Amino acid sequence: MKKRNIVDLPEDLVVEILSRVPAESLVRLRTTTKRWNVLIKEWRFAKKHYANAPRHSLIIMLIAFRVYLVSVDLHEIDNNKVDICKVFHCDGLLLCTTVDNRLVVSNPCSCEIKWIQPRNSYKKFDIYAFGKSSCNKYKILRMDQFDYTSPVLLDYEIYDFNSNSWRVIGKIIREWFIPRCTDRGMSVNGNTYWLASTNDFTSGHFVLGFDFSTESFARVSLPGDHLSDRIFALSVTREDPKICIATRSIIQELHIDVWIATTIESTGAASWSKFLSVDLANLYKPFCFARGMNFLVDQENKVLVCRGKYWVSDVFLHVVGEDKCIQVHHHDAESRCSLVVNYVPTLVQIQQG
Repeated sequence: MKKRNIVDLPEDLVVEILSRVPAESLVRLRTTTKRWNVLIKEWRFAKKHYANAPRHSLIIMLIAFRVYLVSVDLHEIDNNKVDICKVFHCDGLLLCTTVDNRLVVSNPCSCEIKWIQPRNSYKKFDIYAFGKSSCNKYKILRMDQFDYTSPVLLDYEIYDFNSNSWRVIGKIIREWFIPRCTDRGMSVNGNTYWLASTNDFTSGHFVLGFDFSTESFARVSLPGDHLSDRIFALSVTREDPKICIATRSIIQELHIDVWIATTIESTGAASWSKFLSVDLANLYKPFCFARGMNFLVDQENKVLVCRGKYWVSDVFLHVVGEDKCIQVHHHDAESRCSLVVNYVPTLVQIQQG
C-alpha cells in the first residue's frame, strides 16, 4: 500500500488535522510549506483551530508591572523595558496598558504586536475593554468617567481594527459607574462585563455588560436574594468561559457562594447556577478576594484559584475548595500578583490596518 504524505492529502482533511494541533506547534509548522503558511494565516482556519485545538490553558499573571504566561515572559512586547499596568484579553489576544499611558495589542503565540495610537491622548484613569462583534471584528472600548466618585456623564469611544482608527460614540447620562477597584472587565464570547455600582451606593454592586455588536451597555440580572446577598468579586471559568460571581451574605459574612452564568442575553437577562459554597470559618489559611478579577473557577476540580495577599508571607496563589485551601508559594516574597486570568494560545492575527 502506497503511503501518502500529509501535504498530498485533500485540503479539507489537512484543515481538520491541523486544526487539532496545539498553536505553539503550528507556529513552527508555518515554515514547512508555503501552502500551510497561507492556510494557517487564514481567519477561517484560526477560528476553527480555536474551537478544535487542545485547550491546554495557561494563566496570565501581572506581577510587578510584568506580564507572565505562567512562567513564560512576554518578551514580544519588550516586556523588560515596558511597565505593564493592566491586561485584557479576547480570543488569545492581549490588550495591555502601560504605566506611561500607552496601548499595545499582542499575540504571545505568534509574536505579533500592534501599538494603538490615541485620537488625542490617553488618560491615567481611562477604562478599557477588548472584545469583538458578532461578525468577528475586534474592537477596543475606551471610557472616560471624568470622576470616579461622582459620575453622571460617560464619554466613550471605539477603536475599530478594520478602519485602524477611533470612533467617538459620544456622551451618555447613566445611573451607574465602574469603581477603580473593579475596572478590569471580564471578556466572554466577545463581550465584556464589570462589577458596577449605582451612583447613590444604595444597592451594592451589580454586573454591567457591554455588547460589542450593538455597542451598548446592559445591566445583567442576578441570582440569589438581593436583600441579603452582596456581590464582591467577578470572574470567568477556566474552560468553556462563562461569567461567574462571588457573593457574600450580609448576615453571614464568612459564607461565600459562587455562581456561574449559564446564559446571558444581549438584553441582560441571565440564568445562573450555583457552583460552590465556601465557609471561610472552616478554612485555617487566609486568602484574598479583591480588585474585581482575582480568582478563576476550575469546574473540573471544583475549586477557585485566587491570587495571594502579597504582604502575607510568600504565598503567591490560593486554591480554595469547599473544605480546603492550598497555598502556592513563590521564591520572591516581594513580588505581587495583581491579576490572575485564564489564557488559551491562538493563531488569530492582529489586523494591522
